[in-house]
Amino acid sequence: MEKMVTSRDGTPIAYRRTGHGPAVVLVSGAMSTGATMAPLAARLADRFDVLVPDRRGRRESGDTAPYAVAREVEDLAAILDAAGGSAALYGISSGGALALQAAASGLPVTRVAVYEPPFALSGEDAGERAEYTARLTEALAEGRRGDAVALFLSLTGLAPEMIANARNSPMWPDMEAIAPTLAHDDAVMADGLLPRDRLARITAPVLSLAGGGSPAALREAARATAEAVPDGAYRCLAGQTHMVDPDVLAPALAEFFGA
Repeated sequence: MEKMVTSRDGTPIAYRRTGHGPAVVLVSGAMSTGATMAPLAARLADRFDVLVPDRRGRRESGDTAPYAVAREVEDLAAILDAAGGSAALYGISSGGALALQAAASGLPVTRVAVYEPPFALSGEDAGERAEYTARLTEALAEGRRGDAVALFLSLTGLAPEMIANARNSPMWPDMEAIAPTLAHDDAVMADGLLPRDRLARITAPVLSLAGGGSPAALREAARATAEAVPDGAYRCLAGQTHMVDPDVLAPALAEFFGA
């Protein structure tokens, strides 16, 4: 059942709630909505009270301008209030980076689990990232949502022919609909570098996960994330990729979250 909370700046944030037990909030990544998290929520609902927000600008949630990462942290604060005042957080990819930022900001987070936050460990790709930001900003300013989506897919390593096929797929209109939120995730990732100083401020236990079938850079980033927080652990899920199987992920999260 869909519910609504109002963030500090007045933006309505939609979320879905299911299950019973300790509260857990699931945070989606780029080009994703709360619906993307539904299979994972279903597998956790027998042990947890699972809240799945649509991040601002996605589906039924508002998107008050101007955007700032701090506003998304406030969105999560409103969800935590709805959860009863505190909760564990799980975030995937750039959603994991947002969950970590929320924890570092002092929100009442009991535990944080992240899956493959795509941090860079050096600045050698800084020029490529800056070019992506510039081209994304231009495409969105000109209303070229399809080009913005294609640019993001290219950044993730998808081959040009696969992107061309995606443009002709039934899911493409839905992807274009949330294309403006690519700028949100780009802001969350900032310069892309592992934010060691920020992570050092996190007091909650952190589990940083990666897939054994994912690129080495993502596994290394997940390990470095665990090492950068005061109470961190790293775990690799054998055979998994960035598109992690909820049947594999849910037991790992349940163990860490304590059920």
